[in-house]
Amino acid sequence: MKPTIALVGRPNVGKSTLFNKLTRTQDALVADMPGLTRDRQYGDGKVGGWPYLLVDTGGLSGAPDSLDAAMADQTLSAVREADLVVFLVDGRAGLVSVDEEIADILRRQARHVVLCVNKIDGIGEDKAQLEFHQLGFDTMVPIAASHNRGVQQLVEELADHFRIPQEERIEPSRKRGSRKKRAAAEEAGAAEGEQSFGPGYQPVEQSDIRITFVGRPNVGKSTLINRLLGEDRVIAYDQPGTTRDSVAVPFERAGREYTLIDTAGVRRRGKVSEKVEIFSIIKTLQSIDKSNVCVMLLDAEEGITDQDLSLLGYVIDKGRALIVAVNKWDSLTTEQREAYREDLERRVEFLKFTRIHFISALRGSGVGDLFKSINKAYASAFVDLSTPNLTRMLEVVTTQHQPPMVNGRRIKLRYAHQGGQNPPIIVIHGKQALKVPQSYQRYLMNHFAKALKLFGTPLRIEFRQDDNPFQETARVKPVRNKAEVKGRQSRSSEKRRPAGGEPDARSGALGKKKVAAGKKVSGKRGSQHSLRKDKGKG
Repeated sequence: MKPTIALVGRPNVGKSTLFNKLTRTQDALVADMPGLTRDRQYGDGKVGGWPYLLVDTGGLSGAPDSLDAAMADQTLSAVREADLVVFLVDGRAGLVSVDEEIADILRRQARHVVLCVNKIDGIGEDKAQLEFHQLGFDTMVPIAASHNRGVQQLVEELADHFRIPQEERIEPSRKRGSRKKRAAAEEAGAAEGEQSFGPGYQPVEQSDIRITFVGRPNVGKSTLINRLLGEDRVIAYDQPGTTRDSVAVPFERAGREYTLIDTAGVRRRGKVSEKVEIFSIIKTLQSIDKSNVCVMLLDAEEGITDQDLSLLGYVIDKGRALIVAVNKWDSLTTEQREAYREDLERRVEFLKFTRIHFISALRGSGVGDLFKSINKAYASAFVDLSTPNLTRMLEVVTTQHQPPMVNGRRIKLRYAHQGGQNPPIIVIHGKQALKVPQSYQRYLMNHFAKALKLFGTPLRIEFRQDDNPFQETARVKPVRNKAEVKGRQSRSSEKRRPAGGEPDARSGALGKKKVAAGKKVSGKRGSQHSLRKDKGKG
């Protein structure tokens, strides 16, 4: 089992920067702003070559019954479950009273602590560590996380604590031949995928279902995730913009593994001004791209807005499986519910392929049915389709309603095969396939989705036009050598040349030279010409 290492400290000491360096990702949002990280962020450590789980936490500070207090509760939960705590302090700012308070908390609740003095660049290691010796921790490591200085030394100290053998500390990227083996494995997997499902297919190697919860700010995404988990895993606070980063939470239910991803709320572009919010929105859109199923939350109290429709359109354009949940449904009266349903049916008519749930994340009503729809949508998004079945479906649909004619010629669709998953892609081959109009494409899409019984996922259809083998072939038989060219020209000139005449240099026809007097010319016109001459002489 991998050891768990938690990064703890007051706000703005560089915990998220160190987290990104150790995981070699950009999962943690980083900015020169105190209190940016609020929820616990988990990641796999990739520096050092040995497996460990890393936890990024929010700053430990704040008064009771505030948002900072909720952040502190999340941090203390990470401290209790961690095998080792890396206590980060700011070497430039020196020792402050908050650091001493955090040190007292860690002495009581943490199992083991390694003191890490960050931001030593420009001031020297000895000078940066001088004040922090009075905290009384046995191990102290100076680093500059933003410049990747001292990070490897910190990992070595952690490995010594967990007694990791030296042969297991070699990073995978430095092992001999590992890059070539990975490249060969990727090429073999790609080739196998192309043979099975055709071009464009990407095999899925993950075992968990990645579910991203998206919506506008303060619609209840964090509350819903806590309700599904049965614990206060992410901070849920009655304030828009509480969640700033995308937080991935592993979860197991009924023997299946899930990853629930809480995201920041997305507002209209005109209302976004802070850089931090811009980065949060980018992280949200990236989480949608990497997800398998998206749960779109709508606010029943505020009604469906243009921003909700914009987010729905983005999810569908990315081809992700989609489930819609209308939250705060218990706060509406009967008349308000009927009006909301009518408005919803009118504005989201394009969502007929999925199901809309009416829930209350705070009270838990209707939440239990979400996983049924999520599992069904995931199965549809990763369905395996055989080429014979798709081709038979194509024959049926084209027989019922033939493709239109283009330039006097009928479009002929010959066969179909699967081209990818998440979303399902069907590739159709035929003559003039690239000229299929949009109306007939929608007809094919609706027929395949109904015949395959797809739920919760959009369907993509791609067309491949068959090459014409006679398109670039000349009408005349191709000539192999110059001798054959000369022979063909001589034979053609002999066929066109009249008896007794000479071919013209430009056209090869009968020249304008006069025929010698008294000499008979064969042919009808030649005989008449000779008779006229004889009459003239008489």
